[in-house]
Amino acid sequence: MALTSRPRGTNDIIPGEIEFWLDLEEKIRTVCRAYGYKEIRTPIFEHTELFQRGIGDATDIVEKEMYTFLDRGERSITLRPEGTAPLVRAYIENNLGSGTLPVKLFYYGPMFRYERPQAGRYRQFVQFGCEALGSSDPLLDVEAIALPLEIYRACGLSGFQVQLNSIGCPECRGAYREKLVEYFTPHTDQLCKSCQSRLQRNPMRLLDCKAEGCQRIIEGAPVITQYLCADCQDHFSGVRTYLDELLIPYELNPRLVRGFDYYTRTVFEVVSSELGSQNAIGAGGRYDGLVEEVGGKPTPAVGYAVGVDRLLLALKGQNKLEVNLEGPSAYLVHFGGATKIKAAQTAHFLRSQGLWVELDHMDRSVKAQMKAANRLKSCCVIVFGQDELAKNQVVVRNMQDGREQEVVLDDLGQLSKIVGACGK
Repeated sequence: MALTSRPRGTNDIIPGEIEFWLDLEEKIRTVCRAYGYKEIRTPIFEHTELFQRGIGDATDIVEKEMYTFLDRGERSITLRPEGTAPLVRAYIENNLGSGTLPVKLFYYGPMFRYERPQAGRYRQFVQFGCEALGSSDPLLDVEAIALPLEIYRACGLSGFQVQLNSIGCPECRGAYREKLVEYFTPHTDQLCKSCQSRLQRNPMRLLDCKAEGCQRIIEGAPVITQYLCADCQDHFSGVRTYLDELLIPYELNPRLVRGFDYYTRTVFEVVSSELGSQNAIGAGGRYDGLVEEVGGKPTPAVGYAVGVDRLLLALKGQNKLEVNLEGPSAYLVHFGGATKIKAAQTAHFLRSQGLWVELDHMDRSVKAQMKAANRLKSCCVIVFGQDELAKNQVVVRNMQDGREQEVVLDDLGQLSKIVGACGK
């Protein structure tokens, strides 16, 4: 095992790249603020049962992809593979539903799944999600769709599409499951092993299979919308009406289901033309039974999540990763000895004023220090020469227009103003 190689399925986000992440994160926070969503941060690991009960035993994540281990107290612990179940657990434990409803929350952080790594898909990845708990209003479903679309537009992303479906509620899904079992049973030998094992446990999971052989069979399967109860039909009609009224385009996809068992009624995906066959850049839906399943009171809820890695990949494909990488406010050039000490003192003060300041630590020549300032795109250079120091002065050179001025070294407030104004 090479100590200089990162584990498979992980990624280093290095300077020159992290700026794109920070810019996207700021856009996410800005949009969430406009919609009234507040941030929540949950632990990176949770009790394994939370995901087993919340996501579902028959899902790929629980069956194959979770990082689960026993801690020193012999408790089963799992690195979080998704953000909704931990958020719901936190909602219950911290009694967040005692105030004004709905409760609107968003999260942003690392998740972990043991998947086959590919472009935009890692075993440690960053996920952003927004969740609204406490209301069954169809307009809230539409808000969960509109919010991420606003983020995509803020990033300049185009070529995305909303796919929409309703998978009903537990009451109307019973008859649909029976029809699915009836349809798929004659094709059992043609199904992949995963679908064969799920046929009786959770036949709706077969509709989410991406295996080519299963896809051909799925094409002829009955669709859930033919079995929706009156309440679910009314709710889905309300969602579509609000989408139409808000001029949010969408495409009905009666085969669309989600990979987690907690979803009810509305489900949706946002797909991008930039990502090939693995084209989803976000998905979500309603999960009215999850809060109760985890141990809380019956609480309707709806949410959305996106893999930030995949979103950045889509943005890169459209050349939308444009961040102005600014350099330091000032680079302090010195000649060593007393000039270096004075430069260090000045840098210490300027940094206390919130200015980005660099100075030489390599004992380079003045010429080499000037080159370093240029490479860093420093807004100005402050030269601490022996003669200037004897007069208690420094020379400030604006690197954009080349103008120079002498500044009294004791007047650090004035020097701070001059440095701050450079580059503006």
